[in-house]
Amino acid sequence: MKNKNYTSFDISSLETKKISNNHFNVDRFKGYLEKNPHIQVTHKHSFYHMVFFTKGSGKHILDFETYDIKEGIIYFMKPNQVHKWEFDEHVDGYVLNFTSTFLEQFFINPEVIAQFPFFNIFESNQVIELDSDTQIRINGLFEDIIKEVENLSFCTPLVLSTYLLQIFIFSSRQIQNPENIPTKNSHHKIILKKYLELIEIHFKTVKLPKEYAKMLHITPSQLNAITHEQTHVSAGQLIRDRVLLEAKRLLVNFDLNSTSIALELDFHDTSYFIKFFKKQTGLTPEKFRKQYLSNG
Repeated sequence: MKNKNYTSFDISSLETKKISNNHFNVDRFKGYLEKNPHIQVTHKHSFYHMVFFTKGSGKHILDFETYDIKEGIIYFMKPNQVHKWEFDEHVDGYVLNFTSTFLEQFFINPEVIAQFPFFNIFESNQVIELDSDTQIRINGLFEDIIKEVENLSFCTPLVLSTYLLQIFIFSSRQIQNPENIPTKNSHHKIILKKYLELIEIHFKTVKLPKEYAKMLHITPSQLNAITHEQTHVSAGQLIRDRVLLEAKRLLVNFDLNSTSIALELDFHDTSYFIKFFKKQTGLTPEKFRKQYLSNG
């Protein structure tokens, strides 16, 4: 089978309007595509990535889920997410990339952005269809950002950070009663956030909620109650979802067999990994790989 390694882009490798420290860049999407035609292959980024479409149509495949491209849609992507654009016609809009370091230089804790629904683990919140008034407002903010980058002046990076936060705020207001946004209990939200951070660190080797509960100094039943309250999903399912996502990335990213992937994800029995994958997706790992590559 032909090896299909994902291209991984660093923020400094893109041709676009940028400020000198290479932690922030912006452009109109049409020009961005013309200067960076290679981004139309399946790829991932080491930085935060935002795209607001004002024209065109097509599909966007983001971590194996397919979404529409159309006027008024804004996408928010976290580092290391895998995605691919499929355009049906000429598209335009705006693209903006930034690193967590960009915010840190103004003493804005990167955890601030984690409070916005589109930067949590629930991918359905990363794609927002803006109403007409918000489209006008967001369009204006992107134009202000482009002007600021083209005419660098005193405190330009700080000005850019204020525009960026406004885009986050106005976009997040468009999400009406989303099923996957954590509910209001602030203490439980903090525990959920810590739980998700621990999963991201340990999901390959720690697969049981009781082990995470111990790290969080709560009981397994408390952890499960909190995840149900906050996300309507069990504590165990959150772990399984993260393991499954990594398995899919490995299956279509590298020419690895199921045994190698099982070892990478700390499944010591290949047959158990295959059963796990099939239970979650309805497909064996190899059938998933063939289906994805045939569609790609």
